[in-house]
Amino acid sequence: MILRLIYSIYALLVFIILMLLVLPLVFVSLFFNEVKRGNSIYKICKLWAFIWYLMVGIRHKTLNEALPEPDRHYIFVANHISYLDITSIVLSINQPYRVLGKAEMIRYPIFGWIYKAAVILVDRSNARAREKSVRALSAALNKGISVFIFPEGTFNETDKPLKSFYDGAFRLAIQTKTPIKPVLFLDTHKRLHFNSIFSLKPGVSRTVFLPEIKIDGYTSNNVIELKEKVFQVMNDGLKRFADNG
Repeated sequence: MILRLIYSIYALLVFIILMLLVLPLVFVSLFFNEVKRGNSIYKICKLWAFIWYLMVGIRHKTLNEALPEPDRHYIFVANHISYLDITSIVLSINQPYRVLGKAEMIRYPIFGWIYKAAVILVDRSNARAREKSVRALSAALNKGISVFIFPEGTFNETDKPLKSFYDGAFRLAIQTKTPIKPVLFLDTHKRLHFNSIFSLKPGVSRTVFLPEIKIDGYTSNNVIELKEKVFQVMNDGLKRFADNG
């Protein structure tokens, strides 16, 4: 228990120091145009995440099951089980993309500044803010930039592989005719449970890309059908990898 506490404090200090080191690079990126700014910030975050994982003993692995094609754009959807899911995103995706993130995360010093500059913010309690987020996501897709959405909306605190999905990602996919690329985070909750920042543990953290789900033939009347299809594909994938260790 004492060793875990010491390790967690060390990891937190390294996290903060690295954030301070990359902050000037993020600041410089703010002077670029909108697209270049976002792309640059995600590259900076990838470098930060790689160094932080290296220094705290977490080994990221992207399993080669159905990797995204780098010259195409998708709506990535993933299970949400840990704060480390964000780190896994930046280490796994190697093409331009934008993450839809919760607005309340900007309250954290330093991290919040970078977060606000990098993500498309959503406040689910405000209908006008949700509409603005949808417009920003659509604009990114129209520019050939992928988007990343957690369809569960928040951490899955149940004992099931997934909690129920919101409709937004699937309605957006149909409206913009963008294929969905399901993503599984298999170990981030084992490395850092959402209940406590002092639960951090070294070890492997695996990401799996599942085959894309095409939108051909779906209309606005099929949002629930598409949502249920993606849910089943991801649920089956999580069970399969759990059974295989």
